[in-house]
Formats: sequence, C-alpha cells, structure tokens
Amino acid sequence: MVVTPPRRGHSGNPQHKTDDENVAGLAARKAAARLLAAVIDARTPLDGLTDNEHGHPQYKALDGRDRALVRAILVTALRHRMTIAGLLSRRLEKPLPPNATALSHILNVAAAQILFLDVPDSAAVDLAVTHAKSDPRTTRFSGLVNGVLRSLARAKPDELAPALAATSEAPQWFSQRLTAAYGADKARAILAAHRHEAPVDFTVKADPTLWAERLGGIVLPTGTVRVEKLSANVTDLPGFADGAWWVQDTAASLPARLFGDIRGQRVADLCAAPGGKTAQLILAGAGVTAVDTSKNRLARLKQNLDRLGLTAELVQTDLLDYRPAQSFDAVLLDAPCSSTGTVRRHPDVPWTKTMTDVEKLAALQRKLLAHAVTLVRPGGRIVFSNCSLDPIEGEELYRDFLATTPGVIDDPIRPGEFADVDQFLTPEGTLRTTPADMVLESPGISGLDGFFAARMRRTF
Repeated sequence: MVVTPPRRGHSGNPQHKTDDENVAGLAARKAAARLLAAVIDARTPLDGLTDNEHGHPQYKALDGRDRALVRAILVTALRHRMTIAGLLSRRLEKPLPPNATALSHILNVAAAQILFLDVPDSAAVDLAVTHAKSDPRTTRFSGLVNGVLRSLARAKPDELAPALAATSEAPQWFSQRLTAAYGADKARAILAAHRHEAPVDFTVKADPTLWAERLGGIVLPTGTVRVEKLSANVTDLPGFADGAWWVQDTAASLPARLFGDIRGQRVADLCAAPGGKTAQLILAGAGVTAVDTSKNRLARLKQNLDRLGLTAELVQTDLLDYRPAQSFDAVLLDAPCSSTGTVRRHPDVPWTKTMTDVEKLAALQRKLLAHAVTLVRPGGRIVFSNCSLDPIEGEELYRDFLATTPGVIDDPIRPGEFADVDQFLTPEGTLRTTPADMVLESPGISGLDGFFAARMRRTF
C-alpha cells in the first residue's frame, strides 16, 4: 500500500479536541513520542528522561506499568530505528516533509509496537490515529497514519525478517567509525549484537557457582555471574539486602583486576561512581580513595558501599583540581567517554552523540590521564579504561600518551597473567572488548560491553 501525505485539510474526525486524554494507553503513547523527540531531535539521553525522580514530567505522570511500557517502546524504537524507518518509507509515495517530526515520532512509536512488542496491532494503530488527531500539527495526517500502520501490520510476516537482514541499526557516523576501527565483518557483528537486550551481570563477593544457582544464571569464564533475564527487580533478588553482590557488566569488572596483588596498597579510583570498581579494589585488600566530581553520584556510591559493607575515603572534587598530600601506589582512571560500548543497554547513545562529541571527550580523557599520572608514586601503576568502542578514546589515545609523556612507560598485560582475560588482549598488551565477543549458546546470553583498558607505570 502506498500512501501520500495530504497537502491540506483534515482527515478523519475533525473533532479531535474531545476526551482523547481519557483513552486508555494514549498518555503512554504520547509520552513515548515526546521522549523519542527529545532523544532524536534534542539529543537528550534516555536515562535522564526516564528517571523516576528527575525524569520528564510526562513520564513521571504515568503509573509504574505505563512507565515500563514507555521505556520498552523507546528502547525498541531506538534499537531498531533503521529497520523501522525503512519499512515505514516503503509505505509512503514520497518522504514526509522535513518539518513533520511530530508525525514521524508517532509513526515510529506505533511501528515499534507492531513489529517488535507484544501489543495488539489494532491497539497500536488506533492509539496512533487518536494521537495524530489530538495534535494540531498532525491532525490532517491521521488518515495517513491509519493507512501506513495497517499496511505495516499486514506486511510484517513477509517483510520484517528480510528488512532486519539487510539493515544496520545505526546512524551513518557510527557505522563508519565501527567499520574503520574493526573492519566490515566485525562491525556488522557488533551492530547485530546491539539488537539484543544485554543480559544482567553480577560481581559476587564469593562463591560464583552458588550465586549462579540462586540467581538462575551461569558463571562466565571471567568469574562474573550472568542472568539472561531477571525474574524480579534487582532490589528483590536474594543477596541484595545482604550485600553479597552488585550489578556490573563483566567487561567493566576487568580493569580493576589489572593491578594484580594490591593488598595493603593505597589506591585511588578516579571518576569512581557508581562504585563497582571501588568495591573490587576494596575486596582485593587495598585502601581505596574514591574521587568523583558529582555530589549526587558520590552519594550513590556511598549507598552502594554501605549495602556491601565496605568503606572507602570519599572525595568530591574536579579531578583536575585534586592534589592529595600523599601519592598513591596505584591509580585507576575509568574516564568519562562517549559510552559507545554500552549501546546494548543504552540504544540512544549513537543518536545522542556525534563524532565531535567523541573527539571532545578524547581530549578531556587525555587531560585527565595526564593529571592521574601525577597522583601515583614513582614505580606505581596506572590503569586507564573507558567504555568506548572508538580507538580515538582508546588505542590511539594510549599510544599518543606514551609517546608524548615523559616518565610513563607501558606495562603490558602478559598472556597468561590473567588466564580468563587472554581472549581480550591486543598485541600491544592492552585490553579490548566488544559486544560481539564472548559468543555463548544464544545471542541473549552472549557478549559484553565494549571496553578499552591499558596499564602503565610511572618511572619518575
């Protein structure tokens, strides 16, 4: 079916300002479209919009069930944005007008439900039409919305699978960067992994086998306990109240281990919140100072440590202003980055970031690393890490830093030093993970976040 946008006039019932707000499910769809606009048009991170305390007013006005639905719609619409766009465009004789962004978001919200969510097609279509009629910007397109979405629902059995096979779910800048960094085949594998919801990983204090059984998961080669889908809220799971574990992607658990034996050492965890690495360092026997610029994030870190029964010195300050009285034996800098390694969990990232953002963040990381080195004693170790897939923030930054920074040498991770890490080692002795790595029995249980980590030593 081909539908052409009407040029003028109204389609459908012109009495659009009625009791539409009382239609069951409409408020959730309106919130989803509004938040999708904030992500795509204003590049606003999804987590902030859907925060239960500080999120968007339309989101906070919903009850818990509708909030969950809105988040499911948004994650799905972003995770499959290019496939949805392609299938919608086939139903249009010509592209939507450039200023028809509100209409585009209504169509995308409905299409995500029709193609990927357990929502009756009729409900998704009817609510989208009602939504279009209720908005003066889209009233005249309500007939188009109806025709396009009903055509999409009919075509789903025949068109969805081929569309998924032929489409990469990423904006052009992101696809190009992945291909440049990893080659076409690995880039395609990474983008394919992004289509799947990430499993939930737990770092446990002790006895991973026991906690895998209790949580209904498996033990990964790295010692992390992995659960494909949770049966309850994290706070309701066994072991949460007792502080037996914390949620932490297995890739994020690797950098803190690269110091080796740190029992009795003074270690700084820089940019420390939410505290997973801090907890690892404490459990490894170090005296830890956790530094973060955000008062709220540091408060969250303290709450996490309190639940785990762990203690650290907490320092709130801009890292570039931090000058402790005594140097540390080791420093971990998990630097702020583009977060492109976490797209499985945060599918908004490629749509809210640009290459300019990546370059700016790399420059900031370079400054932070230069300062971090001054905090460690001569002979002490520095581990630099972040959750970016882009070599500009990882491999390239590391090479340039070593080449231009006196008094710092590489301290490569040796094969066999950490047997379960060998599969992620580069020829330079750095660590690189991607969502396409750690392939297990099924896509839902496979993969890990994209991470880079490198180890250095200060010489004077």
